[in-house]
Amino acid sequence: MRKVVLTDIEKMEMIKSEEPSIENSDEVKIKLSSIGVCGSDVHYYSEGRIGTQVVDFPFALGHECSGIVEDKGEEVTNVRRGDLVVIDPAVHCGKCDQCLSGRPHTCRNNRFLGCPGQLEGCLSDYIVMPSFTCFPVTGKLNPVQSALIEPFSIGVYSVKQAQIGNPEVSAAIFGAGPIGLSVMLRLQAGGIMNIGMTEPLAYRLKKAGELGARYLINPFEDDVEAVVAGHEKLGVDVVFEASGEQDAVDNALKILKPGGKLILVGIPPVANYTFNMDLLRRKELTVINIRRQNNCVEEAIDLVVSGKADVEKMVTHHFSLEDTSTAFDIVKNYRDGVIKAMIDL
Repeated sequence: MRKVVLTDIEKMEMIKSEEPSIENSDEVKIKLSSIGVCGSDVHYYSEGRIGTQVVDFPFALGHECSGIVEDKGEEVTNVRRGDLVVIDPAVHCGKCDQCLSGRPHTCRNNRFLGCPGQLEGCLSDYIVMPSFTCFPVTGKLNPVQSALIEPFSIGVYSVKQAQIGNPEVSAAIFGAGPIGLSVMLRLQAGGIMNIGMTEPLAYRLKKAGELGARYLINPFEDDVEAVVAGHEKLGVDVVFEASGEQDAVDNALKILKPGGKLILVGIPPVANYTFNMDLLRRKELTVINIRRQNNCVEEAIDLVVSGKADVEKMVTHHFSLEDTSTAFDIVKNYRDGVIKAMIDL
């Protein structure tokens, strides 16, 4: 089968590899249909690491994917051969303290697609996964929508963790990439429309406006605090930081009202943030970290199937598996108006 591997920093190669086979009775063999290029994939592509997770070359990236069930083990009952499935890239053990306490996303023995030292990624023709990671959507979603469930589920989980009880609340999002837009789509699906978007790239800011952001801020050109004050005199109730930038964290603390919540969704390029503790303490702000998603895949699927969230509006580019390197280069360098790039098989 075809497989794309990262051979060095910003270097990819397509190789021939043996097709994976089912080794356990609870596994499913999947022929990939669609693969999304994620920002975390690009970190590995451009830097060879995310924090302590370091790539050992050659390595296959990719974790946002959908595909068709080609074969299944004898114990598998949740999917059938020929089913289109959404694939949750996280394989938890189900036995550790985290899994047993309802936190499989922080499983002590978690193995994640395209994560160094865990599982090879999905940039290939086939993968084999445990059946519990597969969600059948035949006749409900198309392959691209199905692959987008993974990033959208992070937006769903982020909003869930914010525990917003009133649709009249004010929200702000930093970063109009796929995750920031996923957060916005989930907020809107819940009737929360008072949303401001901050993003330095003009074309992404424009997309956020097209998708319904109430007001738009370019932090390179505008005074973020002043613009927000013009719309929300008392400050905003909740901020979703989806850019991974220190400046965004600084501005978030300024625009939040006392008792507000800062939801950290983005992956920073360095290990440490600094916080203005004077603001954080005096306003008694709550800071919540987001680790991927927890049991939000089915909710994300339902929202897309119902039409409440049109995730395909984030997609700007399509590439073949042979052009994966080009796709990663365009995403890394924010070229050609890219927001979400998909690899079609």
